[in-house]
Amino acid sequence: MPEHPTSHVPPVEPTGTPVRRRRWPFLAGPAVALAGVGLLAGTLVSPAGATGGGTDPGHPGHPGGPATATVEPFGTAPDGTPVERWTLTNGGVTMRVLTYGGIIQTLEVPDRWGQAENVVLGFPDVAGYAADTDPYFGSIIGRYGNRIAAGAFELDGASYQLPLNDGPNTLHGGPEGFDDRVWAAKPVGGEGEAALQLDLVSPAGDQGFPGTLTTTVTYRLDAEGALTVHYRATTDAPTVVNLTQHSYFNLAGEGSGTIYDHELQIAASGYTPVDETLIPTGEVAPVEGTPFDFRTPVAIGERIRQADQQLLYGQGYDHNWALDREDDGDREGSDAEDGLEKAAVLHDPDSGRTMTVSTTEPGLQFYSGNFLDGTLVGTGGGAYRQGDGLALETQHFPDSPNQPEFPSTELRPGEVYDSTTVFEFDD
Repeated sequence: MPEHPTSHVPPVEPTGTPVRRRRWPFLAGPAVALAGVGLLAGTLVSPAGATGGGTDPGHPGHPGGPATATVEPFGTAPDGTPVERWTLTNGGVTMRVLTYGGIIQTLEVPDRWGQAENVVLGFPDVAGYAADTDPYFGSIIGRYGNRIAAGAFELDGASYQLPLNDGPNTLHGGPEGFDDRVWAAKPVGGEGEAALQLDLVSPAGDQGFPGTLTTTVTYRLDAEGALTVHYRATTDAPTVVNLTQHSYFNLAGEGSGTIYDHELQIAASGYTPVDETLIPTGEVAPVEGTPFDFRTPVAIGERIRQADQQLLYGQGYDHNWALDREDDGDREGSDAEDGLEKAAVLHDPDSGRTMTVSTTEPGLQFYSGNFLDGTLVGTGGGAYRQGDGLALETQHFPDSPNQPEFPSTELRPGEVYDSTTVFEFDD
């Protein structure tokens, strides 16, 4: 097992401030400003007058120029519905989004030398994402991210049964969740940002959930290359909602090998232990003295093979961290009152890429790609094996409908589910 590579920690000036990666480490304050409030109008090409935000001479991989949003046909869904692929470019970052599943297919980010590479796992065509073997690469997850025990819950005295698709449990909204739907897409306007709005209506009874849920997810790239994901949902009847984004990241580049040498920091002093089916026990346990303590940067591979029962259950990390937040209201992460706070920092010492994750959500699921087994071929043409990518899913806690001590995931008519997560990239 490799030791934590302390030589890869960014150099520090006498003041204690990192020389280049100003976001490393991140625990310098409780919150950051919300990235990306403006939007960009466009269809096949970017509109006249859209701007990128100038050239940063200290970051050759972040050139200036206009923010753009373009679209092209990209095959069809299994039911024959046409699928589009949108390409958003801004701040030196380029992302490709499919209307099938709202999937982030590729995300090209510069390294310390200004060389852009795709840093997310995915498939080259719709068929890969539509197959039962797809591990939710890049998808929007709904109606309920993560697991619900036995696929069952009660709400206002009524019982609901969802289809099971993860052993005895329901995972990520069921076998036909939001990741398998074709979303309506349109570019949305505003100078200096590339942005795409995705809309989906989920009828009452969809996968067993009550209420008609109307959902909008907006992806925004700002002039610094930060990606903001904003979720909004309303319902016409009481229901439960837990939306998230399921990209698998490898900051060294897609297909480059495992993420075990990536250094991860999570702003959480507690996590939710699970049983053998990965359902939370209901406890929020301290991370101190366990392999789950990422309060300071730790190489992911340093402790992943320890003989810890929780790691054995997940064959690695596949757990929810209860984030240490300043804002911990009763409906934390579900409305616009919730503050955006830093949750995690991921750093690749080889490329120099650093990703900072900020969110309004109370939890973060860290999944270390444990079940990738070499049977899936990605966008770069190589097979994905265990640990070749990781997911950092901002969320409410798993099985919250059955865990009254967890933050509520209930949504009622007249309320608005409003959640934001920002991924900032630095080199």
